[in-house]
Amino acid sequence: MDENSKIDLSVKLGSLELENPVIAASGTFGYGLEFAPFVDLNRLGGFCTKGLSLKPRVGNPAPRMTETSSGMLNAIGLENVGLDKFLNEKVPSLEKYRSRLVVNFFGDTTSEYVEVANALSDVKRVDALEMNVSCPNVEEGGTQFSSDPEVLHRIVEAVRQVTDKFLIVKLSPNVTDITEMALSAEEAGADALSLINTYVGMKIDIESGKPWLANTTGGLSGPAIKPMALAMVYKTVRAVKIPVIGIGGIASVEDALEFLMAGASAIQIGTANFIDPSITMKVIDGLREYCQQKGWNSLANLKVAE
Repeated sequence: MDENSKIDLSVKLGSLELENPVIAASGTFGYGLEFAPFVDLNRLGGFCTKGLSLKPRVGNPAPRMTETSSGMLNAIGLENVGLDKFLNEKVPSLEKYRSRLVVNFFGDTTSEYVEVANALSDVKRVDALEMNVSCPNVEEGGTQFSSDPEVLHRIVEAVRQVTDKFLIVKLSPNVTDITEMALSAEEAGADALSLINTYVGMKIDIESGKPWLANTTGGLSGPAIKPMALAMVYKTVRAVKIPVIGIGGIASVEDALEFLMAGASAIQIGTANFIDPSITMKVIDGLREYCQQKGWNSLANLKVAE
C-alpha cells in the first residue's frame, strides 16, 4: 500500500465529517456532474452546487464575465435550473457519488429561503445546505441580507426552524466588520460559516469608456483576494465557536495550507477550477504529500497559527 494512502485527511465540521477538507465552491463547479470527466468526484471532501433558487433564473445579460489582474469578475446573476428541476433531474444523477453534497441556495425574500430549505430538508442525498446571504432583500429596500446583523439573524433563524440539515452560512466580505455578521449567524443557529464570498469590483473598457460587464459591477474572485480572505478567516475563527470554511483565491496546496493554519476547518476552491479543472485533486494529493514530508499520519497534526 502507498504510504500516502495511509494518511488520514478527514476533518469534522461539527456533525458533518469529510474524507478530506477540500470542497469545490458553488458557482464554479456546476452541479458536480459537469466536472465528472475531469475529476473523481468521490475523492472530494464535498462539492457545492450552483446557487439554487425557488424558481429558475436566467441570470444577467452578457457580457457577464471578464478577467482582471490575478482574478476575474463575474455578474452571472445566479443563473440556475430552479428547485423542481434540481430535485427531479440533478439529484438522481448524484446518488451514485459518496462525497458530501452541499446545496448552495438563496432567495429574494425570507419566505423563499425558508421554502427552498424546507424542500431540501427531505432529500436524503443532500448532506448540507449553504445559505448565500449576499442577495438583495427585496422586502427591506434591496440591501443585502448579509449587510445587517439583525436582518441576517432573522433569516438564518427562520431557515434553522425548518431544517435539520447541517446549515452553513456563506458570508460576504463587503461589510464593515465580518465578525459581527459571523456572531449573528452563529447565534441564530448556523452550524458552520463559509467565507468569503466575492468582493464588489468593476473593469472599464478604455476604448468605449463603458464598463466591461453589462451589470456594471461584479464579484471579484481569484488569487487577488486571497490575502484579504485569509485575514477575514483568521479573524472570524477567533470570534466564533462554530467551524469556519475558508474561501478566496485558493489555487494551490500552499494556499489551502495557509487557510487551514489560519484555523479554517476546511477550504473551498472556486475560480481555480476554471483554470485547471483538476485543481481539487492536486490539492488533495498535495495535502497527503505535505503530511508525508512532515512524518504525520494525520492532518490533525497541523498547527494553527497563533
